[in-house]
Amino acid sequence: MSDLTLISGALNFRDTGGLPAGSGVTRQGMLFRSGNLATVDERGLEALRGLALRRIIDLRDDEEVVRAPSIVGEGPETIRVPLFHGSVGSFFQRDVGLDELYRSMIDDSADRVVDVVRGVIGVQPVLVHCTVGKDRTGVTVALTLLAAGVDLDAVVADYARTERMLPEARNREVVRRIRSVHPDATRIEELATRSPAPVMSALMSELTERYGAPVEFLRAHGLADDEIAELRRVLVAPSS
Repeated sequence: MSDLTLISGALNFRDTGGLPAGSGVTRQGMLFRSGNLATVDERGLEALRGLALRRIIDLRDDEEVVRAPSIVGEGPETIRVPLFHGSVGSFFQRDVGLDELYRSMIDDSADRVVDVVRGVIGVQPVLVHCTVGKDRTGVTVALTLLAAGVDLDAVVADYARTERMLPEARNREVVRRIRSVHPDATRIEELATRSPAPVMSALMSELTERYGAPVEFLRAHGLADDEIAELRRVLVAPSS
């Protein structure tokens, strides 16, 4: 797996290249994932230009974008695909856990999840991001990779990797700030800082029970066979 994380000022940035996909492996430099790009500095911009991104898919809502506008420079087009129904703050107010959050994303935003996958198919290199690169990005990238034929264990491990990439100082400050607004919430740390492998495994198991496989969830909401074949072609290099 690639360890491309040094986009200065970007949170949780990495390449999904190098993941096992049956007898193949995901291509380097095709699909990237990250948190927001609001604090990218000049070194980070130079590094982003070096990736030759052609598309950025931003999963944040309007309020998040206004509060933390991306710094990306000229070049890549940006597509907005907001995934949450309601504000991010509403999840802390309702004090939901990650399982419920992800289930609501699947149930309420299925068409938009498919839009993200189609955005990856259409143009590469492509970056998918939200605010932290953990939940919305985690679910949509996981489904994209699974549809491309990446091994489930590798997809779950890539999701879980986020937790190790969030700086402790950042986590403490975010938790403190959220707790000052939602003092009675009990799941702040889980929502804001965690990406446990069992949560993603459980989500994919639920999709398998309901649809037959995670990729069948995408098919059920409009992703065509030829689109899935193209996704696999652009993201996975066959074994030599």
